[in-house]
Amino acid sequence: MKYKSQMVAKPYFIFALILLAGQIVFGLIAGMQYIHGGFLFPEIPFNVARMVHTNLLIVLMLFAFMGASYYLVPEEAERELWSPMLAKVMFWIFAVAGILTILGYLLVSYSELAKITLNYLLPTMGRGYLEQPTITKIGIVVVVVAFILNITMTIIKGRKTIITTMLLFGLFGLAFFFLFAFYNPANLVMSKTFWWFVVHMWVEDTWELIEAAILAFVVIKVTGVDREQIDKWLYLIVASTLIAGLMGVGHHYYFIGTPKYWFWLGTIFSVLEVVPFFLMIIFVYQMVKKRRIKHDNEAALTWAKGTAVVGFIGAGLLGLALSPYFISYFTHGTQLVAAHGHLSFFGAYIMIMFTIISYAMPTMRGRPHGNCAKAQRVEKIGFWLMVIGVFGMATALLIAGFVQVDLQELPNSAHALTFAQTVTKEMPWFVIREVFGVVILIGLLTYFYSFFVKEPNGA
Repeated sequence: MKYKSQMVAKPYFIFALILLAGQIVFGLIAGMQYIHGGFLFPEIPFNVARMVHTNLLIVLMLFAFMGASYYLVPEEAERELWSPMLAKVMFWIFAVAGILTILGYLLVSYSELAKITLNYLLPTMGRGYLEQPTITKIGIVVVVVAFILNITMTIIKGRKTIITTMLLFGLFGLAFFFLFAFYNPANLVMSKTFWWFVVHMWVEDTWELIEAAILAFVVIKVTGVDREQIDKWLYLIVASTLIAGLMGVGHHYYFIGTPKYWFWLGTIFSVLEVVPFFLMIIFVYQMVKKRRIKHDNEAALTWAKGTAVVGFIGAGLLGLALSPYFISYFTHGTQLVAAHGHLSFFGAYIMIMFTIISYAMPTMRGRPHGNCAKAQRVEKIGFWLMVIGVFGMATALLIAGFVQVDLQELPNSAHALTFAQTVTKEMPWFVIREVFGVVILIGLLTYFYSFFVKEPNGA
């Protein structure tokens, strides 16, 4: 670690990991409620478990992106962070607001929460992933604006690189598209159209830019490749991400009341969305092949390669398979989409969080060459448990999705069943999904344990 202010990233990383543990636990609760509908009812109804599960994902990724930015920007800009104190204050504001919001979900009914938080003054609640009370959304805006100001001023006053430029571009995009969370028109078609401006433009556009910037930073550190080679790849990735991501939102517009030209626009640009993920996987393995140093932190490199591969499979290939309108007609809203969502979120974003944490945390703990070999072996066990768990869960969901399409969605099926009847046929795969969900949790706990492992000599 070259700059003292990089230490402000540490609480962001720790809190993101804690939130991830909570997110997995609530995912397991929701998964168990698929199997036993009365599980933890009425204490934690399914809608609350799912809402906490999805909202924690959004918040933990914001914490992870902030921590990653606070760590890498000073090193890239070759100067201390513009205001470490601002970063520390915003951490506590965001953490307290997040905790209070989750407690609100758990302790009072959603309608009561809307009244308590005066949602009627500016109605924004009730849409998936954006269930946060309006006051929480305003708090997110304040925190993100302060964060971007801090990062921008640091970059302006320091060295400019393609990594920081790309990161800043992604962060400004993240902030801009979140503003559509405050626009909730009464017309349902308009509401869904602009809702996707937040959800899609985050996970399939601006977040990808942030992911690529973080990935490039870690790859440079652990391979020692020339920046000129990195820069060329980043230009290709940012161009393909922006072109495909901006128009690829059309694959969400097929059947919500928008004009039919979105059928082909959405399909064509969704096919192009696989390009940046394909470029990332080639980029990482090319840089590893050309590596000029052998960094001791092999675990960080493992996460970097895993991010490229799992992101390409989950977000790229599986997204490509489901996005054409003539396929989406039958698969939309099925467990096939859930399989894609879980695998792509884990591969593209959870794994990039682990990548930067695996590289940065040992450095902030006084271990610039990474954790000891024994700790890294434990970390890699956690890596494989989580990867196997996510792939197992996604496979179970895929099979459940095919069963669902066959029995419920296909027209003129001789053996068509109702929704409730179909769920009973999917039940074995829901059980398998839950088992692999437990494997993921064990993998995360193993990863946590790796931070406390020491060699026999105490190193």
